Amino acid sequence: MTAVKWNRQIRQFWLNGSVLTLAVASLAGSTAVQAQQRHDDDSHFRLYPNNLVVSRSVYDNKASNVTVGEILPPNCANTQGGCSASTGATNNGLYPYVFNNDSYDGSFGITSRLYLDQITPEGWSISTLELPNSLQHGVTSSSDQLVTSFSSKSEGALNLSTSGKYLTFIDYVAPVNTIDASNSNTPLAVDPTNPVGEAYYRAVATLDAKGHLHFTETNAYSGNNGRAAILNDKDGLDLVYTAGNAGNGSNPQPEGVVLGAGAQLIPALKAPEDAQDPGLPTPVASFNVTQLSDKKDKIGKDDNFRGMTIFNNVLYYTKGSGSNGVNTVYFVDTTGTACPKGTGVPVAGAALPTSSIVYDPSTVTTDGLSSNMCILNGFPTLLAKSTTGLNYPFGIWFADANTLYVADEGDGYNGGTDLYTHASGSTGGLQKWVFNASTGSWSLAYTLTNGLNIGTPYTVKGYPTGTNSGAGGSGLPWAPATDGLRNITGRVNWDGTVTIWAITSTVSGSGDQGADPNKLVAITDKLSNTTSAQTAKEKFVTVRSAGWGEVLRGVSFTPTEEAHEGHGW
Repeated sequence: MTAVKWNRQIRQFWLNGSVLTLAVASLAGSTAVQAQQRHDDDSHFRLYPNNLVVSRSVYDNKASNVTVGEILPPNCANTQGGCSASTGATNNGLYPYVFNNDSYDGSFGITSRLYLDQITPEGWSISTLELPNSLQHGVTSSSDQLVTSFSSKSEGALNLSTSGKYLTFIDYVAPVNTIDASNSNTPLAVDPTNPVGEAYYRAVATLDAKGHLHFTETNAYSGNNGRAAILNDKDGLDLVYTAGNAGNGSNPQPEGVVLGAGAQLIPALKAPEDAQDPGLPTPVASFNVTQLSDKKDKIGKDDNFRGMTIFNNVLYYTKGSGSNGVNTVYFVDTTGTACPKGTGVPVAGAALPTSSIVYDPSTVTTDGLSSNMCILNGFPTLLAKSTTGLNYPFGIWFADANTLYVADEGDGYNGGTDLYTHASGSTGGLQKWVFNASTGSWSLAYTLTNGLNIGTPYTVKGYPTGTNSGAGGSGLPWAPATDGLRNITGRVNWDGTVTIWAITSTVSGSGDQGADPNKLVAITDKLSNTTSAQTAKEKFVTVRSAGWGEVLRGVSFTPTEEAHEGHGW
């Protein structure tokens, strides 16, 4: 049987349902050697059409990464934010106990290597690209490099550019094993009240089908992290839209922090990283709860965005965490007419934004930016500080103009021994929203969860069992359980179904749930379904599982060598 016929047979299994579960079990999960395969010469790395790319990080397991008793965050004594309690770090750098230091240092995180795994939609491993980093031979402080923060669960989204020719994502310019880079300032947007006394650029990476990488540094997301990026390379443009969060200090936040929050517009730079000199952040959009007639809250935190996509020339964002703003789905209104009261639907024929939002520098730290975003009509408008009724949207994918899938990651609760039962009753899963043209509003049709085993703990080879009762431990079980979904991608199949691939979120008693080994899962849904009763036979299957010292973050289809007019652009 040829490889081509085998792949076609697996795909038929996929569309027919649960038979695939057995096929995947023999395909998923590469060995540690395969997982850390390196491609020092990117000219030898190729991305082939119709495959998937998954972003993955591997922790550099060294006790020396952290010293017990070490005062954190780094250089905290020279900040107005000050240091954590004088007792110092509770654990050394060995995985996963190192992340119990989060109980001592609320900003705790360690940068780690970032890998891009090319796999077939059914889970076959094809190749792996290791992003350049300080642990590689020949990489110096002046070399192009990019790392992620291992336990920062909201990072690592992968998106195709508007032409489909590039894969885009955003992370940090820092050495591997840097402590607290994920809450560091950026060089031109320093917040003296941020207790993390160091500064690192964030950077957008673009990767083409031939394996060529390029990086654009930015001062955005000072005090926090960039999470997703999409390159607009249509019609001669070279602009990047990004999503993320900013601020790790006191209120009011400095101008550079407010400017660097949420939705950013970053002109792609051509020079190597060490020759770049990025200026102040350039926000492309902003939302303020006063648009809903609610009382103003912390400036910039209404724009704590997690997921993003572009469909029919409209830029969409999600917010699903934090106690400010609204956890919901937004779009950028470039016409100024779509939502006079904070909610609406995009105006037909509206253009993507190509310039920064207008703002008044004299009032930006007190009143924030001008508001040019809308909550998509029908989606929640409940304030995030509410105690009940919240959703936690993350990744979003349009199947067509009337069907939108939204990943809900769950609330991440680990406040007691009921963490698993709490997860099993949470909002986590894959929401399907349907648009009603007559009312101009979206409604939730159902949430897919079958096969996710939400709230059911699972074991990982080499990962601790029992209770996390050591230094800095939570006193709760180590074992992770799926809590919901984060980043997603999908495709429309020939038979009227859609298949969606998703990265799972977790809940556990670990020191930082973002460090839990998680999974890549997939499900096929009939596009015409509108009720949960029609989905009884639909079930998530596990395509790939992270191993000890690994986490999975983003998923996308591969870029193409030629520009295409795929649906939605």
